Amino acid sequence: MRRFVKDNALSLFFLVTFLIALAGQSVAGTADANDRRLADGGATISWSQYVTSSDFAVDVAENWQSEYLQFLLFILATVWLVQRGSPESKKPGEEGGESDAEQRTGRHATPGSPEWARATGLRQTLYGNSLGLVMGTIFVLSWLAQSVAGTASYNEQQLSQLQDPVSWGGYVMSPDFWDRTLQNWQSELLAVLSMVVLSVYLRQRGSPESKPVGAPHGETAAEG
Repeated sequence: MRRFVKDNALSLFFLVTFLIALAGQSVAGTADANDRRLADGGATISWSQYVTSSDFAVDVAENWQSEYLQFLLFILATVWLVQRGSPESKKPGEEGGESDAEQRTGRHATPGSPEWARATGLRQTLYGNSLGLVMGTIFVLSWLAQSVAGTASYNEQQLSQLQDPVSWGGYVMSPDFWDRTLQNWQSELLAVLSMVVLSVYLRQRGSPESKPVGAPHGETAAEG
């Protein structure tokens, strides 16, 4: 068990902090929802009622879809685009999907290569793009979950104000949906931009997300 924890410490750290943040969000969200209900003269709800509500679902889903959009775009953009001096970028001149020899696929696979990397045709193509495909799938599913939960939450507000509910398509085309969505997208894209540019000039000793402290600013694709 100790070896497992040590070998997977990074993923376990983020899993635990994610669960703590999600739990904290649910508690704070319950309190906020009850404050609003009391202000409107309504009855309070329990924690279990809140975490199964459309309000909680839409808040979680809209954050998830923006995060996976960020990673999807970064994964795909870094295939073809470079940033000189950034450890997050390939070296200028290395743009593109690279050769089979560079990627160690097909007949260039090594004994330790995954089975699908040694395959040819569709299996190799799928495996060679599997990270982007999975990230894209999670993004689409999260976006759909956000839109469905958002429709339900929006219609609850409409009915409480004695206004007509809207369809899923009507909500997806509404300013409310895109206001919530674009708020998250712009913050994630700004974070990626900051990481790409700041890592050219700033350092974090020992981090693979940073160049070595003494590396020149123009050195690209170096890791600390």
